[in-house]
Amino acid sequence: MAATPALAEELIKAGHTVLVETDAGSGGGILDDEYISAGAEIVKDREQLYARSDMILKVKEPLPDEVPLLRKGQILFAYLHLAPAEELTRALLERGVAAFAYETIQTPDGALPLLEPMSQIAGRMAVQIGAQFLERTRGGRGVLLGGVPGVPPAEVVIIGAGTVGANAARIALGMGAHVTLIDVRADRLRYLEEVLPGRLLTVMSNRYNIERAVHYADLLIGAVLIAGARAPRLVTADMVRAMKEGSVIIDVAVDQGGCVETVNRTTTHADPVYVQDGVLHYAVPNIPGAVPRTSTLALANVTQPYVLEIASKGYKEAVRSNPALARGLNVVNGQVVHPGVAEAHNLPCVPVEEALSLE
Repeated sequence: MAATPALAEELIKAGHTVLVETDAGSGGGILDDEYISAGAEIVKDREQLYARSDMILKVKEPLPDEVPLLRKGQILFAYLHLAPAEELTRALLERGVAAFAYETIQTPDGALPLLEPMSQIAGRMAVQIGAQFLERTRGGRGVLLGGVPGVPPAEVVIIGAGTVGANAARIALGMGAHVTLIDVRADRLRYLEEVLPGRLLTVMSNRYNIERAVHYADLLIGAVLIAGARAPRLVTADMVRAMKEGSVIIDVAVDQGGCVETVNRTTTHADPVYVQDGVLHYAVPNIPGAVPRTSTLALANVTQPYVLEIASKGYKEAVRSNPALARGLNVVNGQVVHPGVAEAHNLPCVPVEEALSLE
């Protein structure tokens, strides 16, 4: 759920009307009555909700049956991940919506404040998920992540030392694993080597080092991010074929197309893995969705100021006055305004101000 009763209450105090779809918060243990107590209106009919709303807040991108409900000038605020989703991108262009992506809201210092909490959750969960699937009963090698005295721990290889990678390393080290952390930024690796305890090896990212690390990995975690753009394929199919049978790949970058070549389809929480070349592949696009209460509270904490700013100023003035929101805008008035999305689909990238002036 994209909004808590607390966020709904803040919006109402600011003079806005809040509509909540029936049972929208049930996955996170939030009842309709809690939203009603905050002053929100519960709407049973989804078509009515979309028709009456100026701004749609969601966690994930609109489903295929929701896209036709969007209308020109309507604001959509969600995790969109448009770079690997050409069909959705073109649909949003056709509908003429102003689509903001949580994951591309970026402050002048380069921080991604709305992606940060979900990346923290995904990184931490990736290790506990990997530990489960390394169990023989789940199809894995039968390796205990932390080992025991006289038996070495599992080899955990993490590609990408951003928020996902750092959080995954912290949990894996805490569980006693031997961790190899790979990144292109020497300063980032130096910092993490200083602050993270345990059996940590930091390695500069290049094809040779990645190939070598993937070969000895029991658990491989893909944590590569280029904000708004498709993830680069750093782990080739040949590298995967050389992995140990029963090893596990968790590609957190699957939201942005995946950084492992053999992650060629997405999976679900209900059916999360498939086996290719003897390796278990976990390719669930929304890992934090498994812990919806934690995820809802964490997301609402950071989205609140941006939601209030858009609602109070209108999206055009909000974009003009806040550079972070300008970077968060992906499509508007039938134009792509985010360079990563435009490049991914070979579409022209229109300057934000020019696109805002179109009608």
